[in-house]
Amino acid sequence: MSRFISYPVYKVSSVEWLGQIPEKWEVKPFKACIKFQEGPGIMATDFCESGIPLLRVSGMKGRWATLDGCNYLDVNKVSRQWAHFKLVRGDLLISASASMGTVCEVGEEAEGAIAYTGLIRLRGIENIMIKSFIRLLIGSSIFTTQIELFKTGSTIQHFGPTHLSQMKIVCPPIKEQHKIVDYIDCETTRIDALVEQKTRFIELLREKRQALITRAVTKGLDSQVKLKDCDVEWLGQVPEHWRVTLIKHLTKHIGSGKTPTGGAEVYQDDGVIFLRSQNVHDDGLRLEDVAYISEEIDCTMKGSRVQKGDVLLNITGASIGRSCLVPENMGSANANQHVCIIRGKDESVSAWLAECCLSGLIKEQIEFAQNGAGREGLNFEQIANMVIAVPPEAERKEISDWLTTQREHLNSLINKTEQSIQLLKERRTALITAAVTGKIDLREVVQ
Repeated sequence: MSRFISYPVYKVSSVEWLGQIPEKWEVKPFKACIKFQEGPGIMATDFCESGIPLLRVSGMKGRWATLDGCNYLDVNKVSRQWAHFKLVRGDLLISASASMGTVCEVGEEAEGAIAYTGLIRLRGIENIMIKSFIRLLIGSSIFTTQIELFKTGSTIQHFGPTHLSQMKIVCPPIKEQHKIVDYIDCETTRIDALVEQKTRFIELLREKRQALITRAVTKGLDSQVKLKDCDVEWLGQVPEHWRVTLIKHLTKHIGSGKTPTGGAEVYQDDGVIFLRSQNVHDDGLRLEDVAYISEEIDCTMKGSRVQKGDVLLNITGASIGRSCLVPENMGSANANQHVCIIRGKDESVSAWLAECCLSGLIKEQIEFAQNGAGREGLNFEQIANMVIAVPPEAERKEISDWLTTQREHLNSLINKTEQSIQLLKERRTALITAAVTGKIDLREVVQ
């Protein structure tokens, strides 16, 4: 923020956490600047096959509200009871729960719909606050800080009109609101474009990583090697001296854990690591939010204890197919029923199975094998009967060593790019907060 200047004169805001504000700005109640209305209390019994769309949180994923996942309400009932809840083009919507700070605007698609309970409509009061400035406020610490303060010492996981009525916000003169919005829109568009470019770069790196692994575990490293046809049509040709086999012929254990009696209620702050699907990623175990269970509970789940060198494979849900090798420095650990434990006949075999699970070879078989109603999943028989190509042990080690080097390089690029994206997002948030709290003067800034 060093390239920006401050306002020439500030005054005390009377809001401790806000500090000083520009001399001509005011601190006002949220309700004095913005009209707000929560969606009506609608029950599932009110739903119809067709009629007036009922907009849900699932339709608030981008800048514009959509009818994704919407239900419908009877036209006559809406006219009698909820006509004043109909959305108008230009309305802003926020969610009172998980997506705090997310603002959607009502456009052509959602116009005339009703917002479901838990969605709050916002409209700026004329000549006091413009719509675009409201959008910036909701995404700034002015809004999120107060919501967190309301939560302090409370069990609430959402907010509503009662909390908005207690909220204080800053209100610059209308002319300055326009200046701030114009500059921030320009800067955030530039930042968002950079984030999009870097995100695409990460996707390409991941695609390259998987392509390298797939090529290596199906063709090897020698481009001159003689190939042979195999009985598995989609596998194509493999090196002549390799063998094609099923996973079950290379393993001594394929199974999963279970959720202990009591579920999450028995998790502890320390003890035996309890691995769940959110801990298993293609780039290794992530233990930031790992759960723990007691040694007593672990003793009742001996069959799902994890050992170093095991391959962990997620077998249900959105993360199905993610996998990693349990590292040598792993202490005592167990796993739940959403994580499959694949134990090779020896460490060399386990290492090769881990490489295969990261490849398109296994991931494509997982896509074909997915089953389950409502929640896709794999069973142990399907995993056991998956096909892989296996080179001699010395060649397996050579390929694994080469892949480790390639992965480390690509993962380093991915990590650095992810860090730069995080810095850009932090800069975006900091810039918005500085602008809407008057810490920087944008009145004369040339874009």
